[in-house]
Amino acid sequence: MFTSTGSSGLYKAPLSKGLLLVPSALSLLLALLLPHCQRFFVYDLQAVKDDFQIWRLICGRIICLDLKDTFCSSLLIYNFRIFERRYGSRKFASFLLGSWVLSALVDFVLVEAVWYFFGIAAAGNLPSGFLAPVFALFVPFYCSIPRIQVAQILGPLSITNKTLIYILGLQLFTSGSYIWIVAISGLASGICYNSQVFRLHQVLCIPTWVAKFFSWTLEPIFSSAEPATEARIGMGATVDIQRQQRMELLDRQLMLSQFAQVRQQRQQGGMINWNRLFPPLRQRRNINYQDGRRSEQQASPPLEVSEEQVARLMEMGFSRGDALEALRASNNDLNVATNFLLQH
Repeated sequence: MFTSTGSSGLYKAPLSKGLLLVPSALSLLLALLLPHCQRFFVYDLQAVKDDFQIWRLICGRIICLDLKDTFCSSLLIYNFRIFERRYGSRKFASFLLGSWVLSALVDFVLVEAVWYFFGIAAAGNLPSGFLAPVFALFVPFYCSIPRIQVAQILGPLSITNKTLIYILGLQLFTSGSYIWIVAISGLASGICYNSQVFRLHQVLCIPTWVAKFFSWTLEPIFSSAEPATEARIGMGATVDIQRQQRMELLDRQLMLSQFAQVRQQRQQGGMINWNRLFPPLRQRRNINYQDGRRSEQQASPPLEVSEEQVARLMEMGFSRGDALEALRASNNDLNVATNFLLQH
């Protein structure tokens, strides 16, 4: 459906799978079988302030009472699973926890500001559910996911691999009267956490022992099997786009095969120069097949690897040697290198 989030499925994304299954199931249960229990999950800041019902800050911000919000947020979580694959479940959970806590504070500020400047009482009309962290994920999505043009319409307007996800976010943004308050608080908390303001990522994070505990207890339940080899269908309908997609798929399969061979030879004590095996994708993307075959026969000089990207891969748990090889193989493309390492 969306082409910016890698292969389909929830492989190496147990937290995303849990967020898809558990809140959605509870939302359906409350809507269809237990409608009289919905009052316990209403996000009512007025009750929190007047009656000190602090528990509503938790119960009211986990389960969506509107099935349309459940559907849209589930689709967005599924597409944002790429961040769990890239950074690991612990960092992904830390981002969700940090944005969830910060957005509660921002909700109070925005509700009081709306009442003070416009005289609108919005404290008792906020939508329930795990919505603010979903909007917060648009911050790293905008900053770190590359924008690739897929089609062009009406002159300067173009459709990219990220367009449909933004449209889905806009649909969620307009699904209720006061959901814009939750959306703004989510975006603000995502910006604060992603920019590491006041070192919030060190304060609002999942402790290592908690991550290990849930990895031992819940990860086997929500883990998914590795998907079989699939030919991903993109949005392009023209022959040129389809040809480019087939070439990218062949490039990916070639590099995965070469990467597996190199790792086997490393275990036997041998080393291979990646640049002699195949040229980088970016050098082959805009040339025809014959030129690509000629470039494969030419040896390229050793590629300088960014130490920052090596450090980011090592933070995900990969060894320095594997990180160096993957980055050299992918021409310093962190996304491609991460996919190599995650699938082997």
